[in-house]
Parts: sequence; structure tokens; C-alpha cells
Amino acid sequence: MADQKAEAVILAGLDKLAPGIPVVAEEAVAAGHIPEVSDCFFLVDPLDGTKEFISRNGEFTVNIALIQQGRPVLGLVYAPAIGRLFGGAEGHGAWLEDAQGRRSIACRSVPAEGLTVVASRSHGDETALDAFLNGRTVASRTNAGSSLKLCLVAAGEADLYPRLGRTMEWDIAAGDAVLRAAGGKVCTLDGALLGYGKPGWDNPHFAASGL
Repeated sequence: MADQKAEAVILAGLDKLAPGIPVVAEEAVAAGHIPEVSDCFFLVDPLDGTKEFISRNGEFTVNIALIQQGRPVLGLVYAPAIGRLFGGAEGHGAWLEDAQGRRSIACRSVPAEGLTVVASRSHGDETALDAFLNGRTVASRTNAGSSLKLCLVAAGEADLYPRLGRTMEWDIAAGDAVLRAAGGKVCTLDGALLGYGKPGWDNPHFAASGL
């Protein structure tokens, strides 16, 4: 119910701010309402991290992304329970706003001691992750919920987020926009940049990384 109410508020706001731009939203798609899209559309996930929301650990997010020609060019990721708002826009950099104010963020170079890897808290596959990381120097591994993982890489708080399981485009588009604006990237396992507007809206396995 919370996700449906949040989506209704977001859709009404986008209709005022950007009338005429189609919106692909998770709850609407689930109900069978899929708009025709072309080169420009919004992707909305009103509540990413449902398990985190239910468990009240604070790691759920609201995600809004603008897609142009298959690229996430603008994104907002809001984690209301922990008071962090991440944003990014192509050509304008990325930023974080929290109790300390608003400041620019950027990906970091991997430290000499190795990678800080962030993985899914609720959808992890440890065997697949171990295989993916084999041969890499890993300093630490941690878990986080929802699209926060992409934002942690964008903010230089982590270096790599492999996702070796199913996701939908609205799950990660906003975080991808923030990460790209911060100097990072999200690539499929064959090294291609992840694209948007795919049939079915689902993503292949991918890895999000910084510099």
C-alpha cells in the first residue's frame, strides 16, 4: 500500500513538472499500465527495498530517473529513513544532501589495500559473488539494501557492486544516473554499458564500479 500511495504522489508531481513525458512506474506496470515510450521517459520505483522497509532497517529508497536515448541522464535516490538524498545529472556532476548539508560527491580510485565491495542484503548469492571476485584484491565486503549500493559507489564509500541476480530497470536507473554523474559506470558482465528501454524492462547481471 505504501508503494502505491508514494507512486501516486510521484506521478502527479512529474505530470506537473514535465507534462507529456511518459512515466514507466513499477506499480503501474504491475497493474498492466505500460505507456508507449520513445527516446525520452521517466523510470520510477516508489519503494525500492521492500524487505528493508518491512524490516525497518532504513535502507529503502525512492527512485526517479530520466532516460534519454537509452541513458540515465538524471536521477534522484532518496532514503527517507536515514535522511540521505543523492542526485546526479549528466554533465553536471553528482551530489548528496543530508543533515550536514549539500555537497558534491565523486567516485574514488581504488585504495592500495583493495576493493570495498557492497552486495545485496536481501538477494545475495554468495557462491556467485565469490566466483566473480576471484582474483581481485578485496579489502572488505559489506551488505546494503536497495539502490543505496550504487550511491555508495558514487560517493566513494565503496568501489564495486556486482549484481548477479534479477533486477528491473526502475530498480537501478536513478542510482545509475547518480553513479555515472559521479564518474562511475554500470556495465553488463561482457563490459557493455547498461542500457534502458529494453523489452520487458529487466536487466542482465551487471557490475557497478567507480574510477
